[in-house]
Amino acid sequence: MTMTHETTGVLGTRMLRKEDPALLTGEARFTADLAIPGALHLAVIRSPYARARIVSVDTSAARAHAGVRAAYSGADLADLWAGPMPCAWPVTADMKNPAHLPLAVSQANYVGDGVACVIAETAEAARDAAELVDVVYEPLEAVIDLEDAVSDRVVIHDEIGTNKSYTWDLKVEEQEGDVDAAFAAATYTVKERYIQQRLIPAAMEPRAIVAVPQPFGGDMTLYSATQIPHILKVMVALTLGIPEHQMRVIAPSVGGGFGSKLNVYAEELLCVALARKHNLPVRWTETRSEGCQATIHGRGQIQDIELAADANGRLTAVRVRLIGDMGAYLQLVTPGVPLLGAFLYAGVYELPKAYDFSCTSVFTNMTPTDAYRGAGRPEATYAIERAMDSLAATIGIDPLELRRRNFIPTDKYPYEAFTGLVYDSGNHDGAATLAAELVGYDAIRAQQKTQNVDGAKRRLGIGVSTYFEMCGLAPSRVLASLNYGAGGWEAATVRVLPTNKIQVVTGASPHGQGHETAWSMIVADKLGVAPEDVDVLHSDTAISPLGLDTYGSRSLAVGGVAIAMACDKVIDKAREIAAHQLEANPDDLEFAGGAFTVAGSPDRSMPLAAIAFEAFTAHNLPDGLEPNLEAHTTYDPPNFSWPFGTHMCVVEVDVETGEIEVLKYVAVDDCGNQVNPLIVDGQVHGGIIQGLAQALFEEAVFDSDGNLRTSTLADYLVPAASDVPSIVTGHTVTPSPTNQLGVKGVGEAGTIASTPAVINAVVDALSGLGVRNMPMPASPNTVWSVINAAQGGSQ
Repeated sequence: MTMTHETTGVLGTRMLRKEDPALLTGEARFTADLAIPGALHLAVIRSPYARARIVSVDTSAARAHAGVRAAYSGADLADLWAGPMPCAWPVTADMKNPAHLPLAVSQANYVGDGVACVIAETAEAARDAAELVDVVYEPLEAVIDLEDAVSDRVVIHDEIGTNKSYTWDLKVEEQEGDVDAAFAAATYTVKERYIQQRLIPAAMEPRAIVAVPQPFGGDMTLYSATQIPHILKVMVALTLGIPEHQMRVIAPSVGGGFGSKLNVYAEELLCVALARKHNLPVRWTETRSEGCQATIHGRGQIQDIELAADANGRLTAVRVRLIGDMGAYLQLVTPGVPLLGAFLYAGVYELPKAYDFSCTSVFTNMTPTDAYRGAGRPEATYAIERAMDSLAATIGIDPLELRRRNFIPTDKYPYEAFTGLVYDSGNHDGAATLAAELVGYDAIRAQQKTQNVDGAKRRLGIGVSTYFEMCGLAPSRVLASLNYGAGGWEAATVRVLPTNKIQVVTGASPHGQGHETAWSMIVADKLGVAPEDVDVLHSDTAISPLGLDTYGSRSLAVGGVAIAMACDKVIDKAREIAAHQLEANPDDLEFAGGAFTVAGSPDRSMPLAAIAFEAFTAHNLPDGLEPNLEAHTTYDPPNFSWPFGTHMCVVEVDVETGEIEVLKYVAVDDCGNQVNPLIVDGQVHGGIIQGLAQALFEEAVFDSDGNLRTSTLADYLVPAASDVPSIVTGHTVTPSPTNQLGVKGVGEAGTIASTPAVINAVVDALSGLGVRNMPMPASPNTVWSVINAAQGGSQ
């Protein structure tokens, strides 16, 4: 069969987002906006201690408070749970996973751990009554330091007998001993320790939940500000023993997630359980302090990385040892986060089979950690890109030159890496060359020679960061090999209505990515219709029953491709109808501009609109062909998608005050073919700001007793608009060969590349003063202290 496809020209245009008018005019409805008559309000009583036995819980005064319907301790509700809260990624067969209930029963293990709850007729009454719950605690010594946790000096969870959850190794050698031999033979070696501080996701919309039971029959609708309505439905059903077909989960408009809403939280389970128990709706919206304490944190690692190189600076071996901070419990994918970066500590560089990675993850008496924008990939990129700068300084060559010597050559793609993974495409030198041109790399280096002289108050630095990202979180068989508890597929349905309007049902669940716009553009291009005539339905498990949701930069590379494939099926069915109506051979039909034409007879044609109506009436269809024009696809990719790029950052550092000014930031990213460059730039800009925030602003700070010292946005510093530098974006385009759209993910790229670019720039600026490393965040006080220490404490 001959198929021709003529693009409508919509793909690759900077079309304004269809989602934005509702957001800008206030029409969009977030979970907290929903009017639910008769709903009770939940308040959670949280432990003020990082580790303490719960001696007693007295709820009598709270129950007597005006407007209160009920108050419960963890013990009161223990029988409601069919099992503990879910962890979907048991990374090793012997992984330790202490039972985690929505409310602690006998011991609280972090400040913010829920121990009791109140439901009342108003949110104010619930909060007031929560103050009346009397909990008697026996404080215990908390474990905050990761190396202390590894030692098991104090064991947090008595039932598992250790703080170590698991050790996961990835050692790749041609012959046993190759890694040690490479280090022994190396001309140059570096050994560095980096700390990935904890970060608080701080999405613009706080978490919010409403559980609404049906009056009869046991059905339950859960509205949640979640990234994962489909996964949440399954996990709530399992944890509460509810038949899955009786659970419906809806994610209304969601104001950002960044991984923090990629979870199953205690409050979701509490709302559903209490709604069932009282047969009334129950709702909860977190305060910002609760968001800091009880929503997952990101990052949290100690990284020890060693590089070996030959006389030309070519890498010969990499050795990595991680300690991962799991926090007090394992959340949905907590243990898998370090594994997402485990394959990437050699970056975009060609390396022989001499790679030794090991991660030991431990429990601490702090808020649980889990996936945060990039999830393991930013940590890996930070380590290798900082270490490459250290290696360049050791050798005495320019950091960009060192990278060029080690890039995987473009002509070797597809490239089977030492890990066995196949990188589908790459042009690292091209991305680096464009970034250097855009930033004015040679001019910056020349300016440094005159500016960074002895006694200079402001010193100039430029930082380079290159990256690879394995995203899409698929294929399913690879995930199975990593013990991941779900697949990597995505589902899509494309339906042509009788009036030639298009209905798209997607299993991806957006929270700011612009799916409605991008999916409309894909369908418009495929079917020859206007994007305005495409309606995208999502985020409701009753309307879109199949899906694996949105995270890991998977939406376009998996969900978008599924939509394109469903469109192809629609075209195939429409072809049969058109051939029947035109009395032509299907092989002789060409489809372009939304119409089928008989090859060589342009006057014999049939538009998709007419075909759709014929399919609807079913008056004259080919024998055996079902009425209506729609198609469904479930797509499981054959490989991860592999976006890459080079970012460069220019800074000035005031050596007297430690103040850092970011003068310019250049990002060159390659995400394959771009459906909508406007959305791509927005994703890159947002990611860069979050990565810059880790480098310069953000840190979740705990004291030695486990108290979170940054529990409000008055204490936890996020960048303001005035802190955002000028960002120049550029792109190379290397289409992915593994999917028909040639697309790759881009949602996390900016976060992955930006943090090391910024810190490399700061260290570069101060290298003439003897500075070789800079802890994050590089606050003025930290920078001044590092300079002072490097100068022998003379300032």
